Amino acid sequence: MKLSDFDFDLPDNLIATRPAVPRTSAQLLVASGANTGAITDARVSDLTKYLRKGDRLVLNNTKVIPARLTGTRTRDAGQGPVSAKIEVTLLTPQPDGGWSALIKPLRKVAEGEVIVFTDDLTATLTAKADGQGILEFNLTGDDFDAALNAAGAMPLPPYIEAKRKADAQDKTDYQTVFARHTGAVAAPTASLHFDKPLLEALAAQGVTFTEVTLHVGAGTFLPVKVDDISEHKMHAEWGEITKSAAAEINQTKAEGGRVIPVGTTALRLIESAAKNGTLAEWRGETDIFITPGFEFQITDGLMTNFHLPKSTLMMLVSALMGQERIVEIYDHAVRTGYRFFSYGDSSLLLPNG
Repeated sequence: MKLSDFDFDLPDNLIATRPAVPRTSAQLLVASGANTGAITDARVSDLTKYLRKGDRLVLNNTKVIPARLTGTRTRDAGQGPVSAKIEVTLLTPQPDGGWSALIKPLRKVAEGEVIVFTDDLTATLTAKADGQGILEFNLTGDDFDAALNAAGAMPLPPYIEAKRKADAQDKTDYQTVFARHTGAVAAPTASLHFDKPLLEALAAQGVTFTEVTLHVGAGTFLPVKVDDISEHKMHAEWGEITKSAAAEINQTKAEGGRVIPVGTTALRLIESAAKNGTLAEWRGETDIFITPGFEFQITDGLMTNFHLPKSTLMMLVSALMGQERIVEIYDHAVRTGYRFFSYGDSSLLLPNG
């Protein structure tokens, strides 16, 4: 399949730079499979009308860190200290406690030099490799988390950063209400539409919830650079499905309920761990690449935002719903004025109704 098969025209004014307020007021496009044909315009607050007793939503409880930092590197150039502004985006924690990071400009920091972010937070560059750096911070544990929260900004996607810089409001807006486990540098954005009253309303009608963890990495924003999509190499992300989470999902499948991941991250995780139509406890990295022709073992539906043209996520939703059906759904979304991408509106995709 060709990359151009997943392209479409998207007006720039449909790219959301702020979320809907309140969260549940975002538009919700509800679509079933091609044979039934209906596309319904609703609101996220209407989810209670489209989910039913026995359905199980799978939620990604990863927590986004404020991974964008701005600091200074100072060195003695022989005629007094010379400073350079350094921008850092944290990527992945290392086993020894350090962090891999994008550092701009990397050439202005030598191994062994210190970047000062605040009076409390500094980092030493310990290595360079593949255009990235490894940083060792002066703090660990809760002290590091507190200092990072004070100094860092949320790592908004490039298409939002191009329009505005992250601010204090994003520390709330770009975090789910059920975020628990720190480690993501991008949000599971479909989950941003939920608030506690909506979760309680769904629970009251018999919808159940299972939490899993997939730490979304910066690789989620990397473009596909090959024309033949079979040649694309997916980035790896760390995830975990606990024994109890697997058991809950298996029970729902056995009882005939629908398993509906909230977000492509939760979907990719459960399909990575699926074997012969069931789940077991699972922990590790996944680089699963879902394209048309993929056989879903666990997923019965998906709640997800609207994705970038020619992205791996467009390929995923095309695999779930069929390419022709996704073209119809996205044409409708553009014509109707749905807002796109991380802070945009949502969809509930139910291939089998």
